[in-house]
Amino acid sequence: MSFFPIFAVAAPQAVAATAARPALWEVTDRDTTIYLFGTIHLLPPDYAWETPVLRKAVDTSNMLYVETIVDQKNPTELIAALKNLGYSNGLPPIADRIDPARRPLLEAAIAKSGVPRPWFDRMETWAAAFTLLGVQYGTLGLEGESGVEQTLRDQFGAEGKPVGQLETNTQQLGFFDQLPETAQRALLEGAISNEQEAKDEFSEMLRGWASGDVDAIARTFNRDLADSPALREVLLRQRNANWSRWIEGRMGQPGTIMLAVGAGHLAGDDSVLAHLKHDGYRVRRIQ
Repeated sequence: MSFFPIFAVAAPQAVAATAARPALWEVTDRDTTIYLFGTIHLLPPDYAWETPVLRKAVDTSNMLYVETIVDQKNPTELIAALKNLGYSNGLPPIADRIDPARRPLLEAAIAKSGVPRPWFDRMETWAAAFTLLGVQYGTLGLEGESGVEQTLRDQFGAEGKPVGQLETNTQQLGFFDQLPETAQRALLEGAISNEQEAKDEFSEMLRGWASGDVDAIARTFNRDLADSPALREVLLRQRNANWSRWIEGRMGQPGTIMLAVGAGHLAGDDSVLAHLKHDGYRVRRIQ
């Protein structure tokens, strides 16, 4: 699920054959410009998505903000946050927290993870889902280094431009930790989808993102969250409202920055863009 920060596929080359033009917006006033770019956290290696319009936005921005900063080479902060929030004593065995019919998928994913099997029984359900999503992403050939945020961070860093975050690793994982158990189990179900289901879902998401089809992205997110109002409220609505308030506060400072967050947060009726428009800000799509 694209909410995870570590944020392939059925024929990615078929999608890449047509030049990708993911959606890009700007919010402006007299002395401030904020570019809003919807991302996919992980991508297959060498997937081309940059355009001249996006390149210009990067070049003219003096700072980048992302959801959270994960240091791929030294993820100490993420590991510490996961250890602090993601483990508890006295939990039901992980196999008892999933539909019995899907236990073979669960056990196969655990075996691929390389994590000792007893550890999963002490994991909060969301943390088990987080861990097993990493297995799913690896199976699909996705890499953090190829993701949009990491690429942008590398570009800004190479030019000596600062990179900030909207949420710390602990804050972001805290959203998952506060989910009711039913919602956490929905995450776990999604994390152990069979390979073909995962390929189909990612391919659909990638097509919508690469073509700039915001309605398709919104449909994907609505479908993913339709069975769990708690997931929608905590992971989408609350965070979108928080981020829109942050943007409105940042509009009071002059300058040009880029904000890159998961594409689902910039699509649909509850999106960051919808909040900004409701509050009277001028939002213009430029790609």
